[in-house]
Amino acid sequence: MTTREPEEPAAAGTESRPTANAMRRALHRAAEGVALDAAEAAVLLQARGADLERLSDIAGRVRDAGLAAAGRPGVITYSRKVFIPLTRLCRDTCHYCTFVTVPGKLRRAGEGMFLSPDEVLDIARRGGELGCKEALFTLGDRPEDRWPEAREWLDAHGYDDTLAYVRAMAVRVLEETGLLPHLNPGVLGWTDLARLKPVAPSMGMMLETTATRLWSEPGGPHHGSPDKEPAVRLRVLEDAGRSNVPFTTGILIGIGETYTERAEALFAIRRTARQYHGIQEVIVQNFRAKPDTAMRGMPDAELGELAAAIAVARIVLGPAARIQAPPNLVDGEYGRFVAAGIDDWGGVSPLTPDHVNPERPWPQIDELAARTAESGYTLKERLTIYPEYIRRGEPWLDPRLLPHVTALADPATGLAREDVRPQGLPWQEPDEAFPAAGGRTDLHRTIDTHGRSADRRDDFDDVYGDWASLREQAAPGLVPDRVEADVRQALSVAADDPTRLTDAQALALLHADGPALDALCRIADDVRRDTVGDDVTYIVTRNINFTNVCYTGCRFCAFAQRRTDADAYTLSLDQVADRAEQAWQVGAVEVCMQGGIHPDLPGSAYFDIARAVKARVPGMHVHAFSPMEVVNGATRTGMSIRDWLTAAKEAGLDTIPGTAAEILDDEVRWVLTKGKLPAATWVEVVSTAHELGIRSSSTMMYGHVDQPHHWLGHLRLLAEIQQRTGGFTEFVTLPFIHTNAPVYLAGISRPGPTLRDNRAVTAMARLLLHPHIPNIQTSWVKLGAEGAAEMLRSGANDLGGTLMEETISRMAGSRYGSYRSVRDLVAIADAAGRPSRPRTTLYGQVPQERIDAALASDGHLPELLPVLGD
Repeated sequence: MTTREPEEPAAAGTESRPTANAMRRALHRAAEGVALDAAEAAVLLQARGADLERLSDIAGRVRDAGLAAAGRPGVITYSRKVFIPLTRLCRDTCHYCTFVTVPGKLRRAGEGMFLSPDEVLDIARRGGELGCKEALFTLGDRPEDRWPEAREWLDAHGYDDTLAYVRAMAVRVLEETGLLPHLNPGVLGWTDLARLKPVAPSMGMMLETTATRLWSEPGGPHHGSPDKEPAVRLRVLEDAGRSNVPFTTGILIGIGETYTERAEALFAIRRTARQYHGIQEVIVQNFRAKPDTAMRGMPDAELGELAAAIAVARIVLGPAARIQAPPNLVDGEYGRFVAAGIDDWGGVSPLTPDHVNPERPWPQIDELAARTAESGYTLKERLTIYPEYIRRGEPWLDPRLLPHVTALADPATGLAREDVRPQGLPWQEPDEAFPAAGGRTDLHRTIDTHGRSADRRDDFDDVYGDWASLREQAAPGLVPDRVEADVRQALSVAADDPTRLTDAQALALLHADGPALDALCRIADDVRRDTVGDDVTYIVTRNINFTNVCYTGCRFCAFAQRRTDADAYTLSLDQVADRAEQAWQVGAVEVCMQGGIHPDLPGSAYFDIARAVKARVPGMHVHAFSPMEVVNGATRTGMSIRDWLTAAKEAGLDTIPGTAAEILDDEVRWVLTKGKLPAATWVEVVSTAHELGIRSSSTMMYGHVDQPHHWLGHLRLLAEIQQRTGGFTEFVTLPFIHTNAPVYLAGISRPGPTLRDNRAVTAMARLLLHPHIPNIQTSWVKLGAEGAAEMLRSGANDLGGTLMEETISRMAGSRYGSYRSVRDLVAIADAAGRPSRPRTTLYGQVPQERIDAALASDGHLPELLPVLGD
């Protein structure tokens, strides 16, 4: 390596230069492979001269080990791409950005607020003719929120928002050119990611920095830019990982951050990468001042600073990370940055300029290959989605994109087939409106007789994220709450008027035990009697779980299977209708239908399920599709949640189950699940359903990594929603079944709630939801007959349903069977000393004809009644 004169580190806040001893120690620890902390990384970021050469040597060895492990030793990659600047309008005002403009300038230049579809396709087609395989969609964040002109353009062209236009243009590019979209639309929410995932193999957003002061303080480079708040951008990285989106991110150095802040940004990226395995590449980019920007007088980040940042990024992020430096920003010193540890040059375009750094032309690809070879490495073309994610397949690559990626990927390496030119291929839902039936379709019967094939999936160590980091995240929820409120005073308030309970008093009661718990349950039972009377209600219903194929990664769920697992199954539409018809024959008034998030399931398939049941059994109440399924259907069809629910109602949907709630606190949710919808989205779905006249149940699953204060927050939120919408029919307590739950098998969760917990939750649900949600349901599936009877003495008034087939809790390890007859449910009520009666989904009177049919069959299926196709 060529020796250079030492460069002075660029000024970085008030930080002082590290001592020679601190530098030697940090270099030694890095060379020994010892994990560095942020302070040591900040020291190494200031390495220059001989220290930088040694640092680069260490980083280069780490990179080489990673390339060997990936099966491509000595290979540095790049992507041949075109830039598609869909719009240069943005709601942010970053002080260094030359890409963004304003409507007036666009009009004076004779340009539209957005590229037209013809302009998008022209760029993509010309790129394809030059061998490009990636279409990089670059645009400003949500310009319609700031610029009326952007809103007017979208309205005139029939798009709800900018992301709807991004989605539509990505589909057009796939279908008409075959280029693979890589989307950079800025800050995205969980629902946005789900909406765009089916149309793009990868997405990205630069983290840039975690220095909040650069955003919050006047004069900072991100001040006045809502999308540049570091916490918001970190959430995007996490949501992308939860959503199984191969994601590109990176840091921008030299915008005023300190070396410590620069190191902290790298560690933040590492945390997300380790937890979700979704960061496919990290860009280390140096700031370059642009004319006509607020930061035009800011000095450029020096190349030595860039080299040190790349080397530290490599050491911190490890050998498996893919680290990139833009080749047009390195001033021709390619070898210096290869030596520092990069393994990718990013996207290089033979057609379009770098719209973010237009003054810096791309190198010719032949020159880049030659300069890379001078450093002893071979330049190879990759696709926008990295080989590792192509090999992983589901759930990282949507089935709708698989033909497009397969056409361009070398099957042996996962890199690009350099001899292939992209060609347009249809982007469409699967040919069949519903996935083909198959697998263990008799699981609803044989789960009781033969059990599971195994206690966990074969991909247990990968599909749920990083268990080690999850243990750290879960630790706070496993520490018991401290309660100081007076239980006796809280009991007095509860008995007098439970609506006056303060949070402190309610929390004290949720911790009650012994005589205090007995008193609490008596009070709740009295409130129950005054509110709904003594009748214990139940419903003759059949559960139909139409598939258990799912890649969402819920860590509490033992039901979900990969399509290749021995216990996986999918029912056909005819099989779903057959089961509904059988249920009607034995007196059912409802079918409750939910399923896994099957990758092949079109968003419109839920409509087909509802229609199939209504066509076969017009009088059956269709209680179906959890909020997670609603969002899945909406994002896959490109519809809004409101429009999707409206269409589902027209197809025959009557009510929705309020499952997928778990605990409505994201602190707990992100331990319980990798990819399920956030709490705010659950609230949005049920609230929208209620506004449309689609009522729902409400639920809470407890006893895992939660604490009573989480239960309190959950119940308060449900009461608030009910006061606003009036749409909840009931509240269902769902004790966590731990036996086969991944989060328990990994040693993270508690082994379910105790009897004390169950009594306290049931009693407090009665009190905290009073008088807004009058019906409190207990679960015989999870508690058994004796446990359910005890809950009826603790404030519950409903036993749920006969179910006829129940698979989800049984897969998790419930010991209480998959159905209960009418006599069984009556016996549970009898054990509680109470009368019982059947009900409808909406707690109405059951027609006598239905009562007679249920009594004649005792509410369960005859042993020999066949299920077609089983």
